[in-house]
Amino acid sequence: MIYLENDQTEFPSPENARADGLLCVGGDLHPDRIEKAYKAGIFPWYEDGQPLLWWSPNRRMVLYPNEFRISKSFRSRLKKHSFKISCDKDFIGVITHCADVPRKDQHGTWITDQMIAAYLDLHKKGLARSIEIWENDVLVGGLYGIDLPEYGLFCGESMFSLRPDASKIALHTLVEAVSEAAYTLIDCQMYTDHLYSLGAREIPRAEFLHHLKQPKKSFSAFSVSS
Repeated sequence: MIYLENDQTEFPSPENARADGLLCVGGDLHPDRIEKAYKAGIFPWYEDGQPLLWWSPNRRMVLYPNEFRISKSFRSRLKKHSFKISCDKDFIGVITHCADVPRKDQHGTWITDQMIAAYLDLHKKGLARSIEIWENDVLVGGLYGIDLPEYGLFCGESMFSLRPDASKIALHTLVEAVSEAAYTLIDCQMYTDHLYSLGAREIPRAEFLHHLKQPKKSFSAFSVSS
């Protein structure tokens, strides 16, 4: 296992990751380090009480915006919903809810206080972004992640829902926004049945890394209409 020192700025090659995707241990959550990680196809993921773990799984869960799949019933509900939608209006609210909302078969959270502080710093830099779903001015759903417009890539981190369809509407909003901005990929990191049902699929690590080696400087960051 490779251990990072706090003053070590370079990550090992993602191809050196273990079979489960774990690449290295240690370092810190300085915003520059996290940004460098995402641009190399690496992300932090650990629970309270664990050391800082960095991952690059060989089967990467991704969603191509043109493959996003929704049911006819949801499409009908989408036309009738009364939620308000915003972007980057309440990042701290979204990430805090993502940390606090109970999830099936999950004990505790990997979104630690340290992670929240680090991603809030990234949000202030314009790198971490959120989409919010509101009901009567109350935040009831949303998602957040890392925006890499120069690669046509949004790296989704987590989403939450306090009302039926709220997180799905947030994801639908993201797909529409990145499609409009000509992004070509949403990184979902790890497989889940829910993401698979929405059209996400696994691709080899090499294919994902190839995408990151093709920066597209003409891309502009996505925007969301209120």
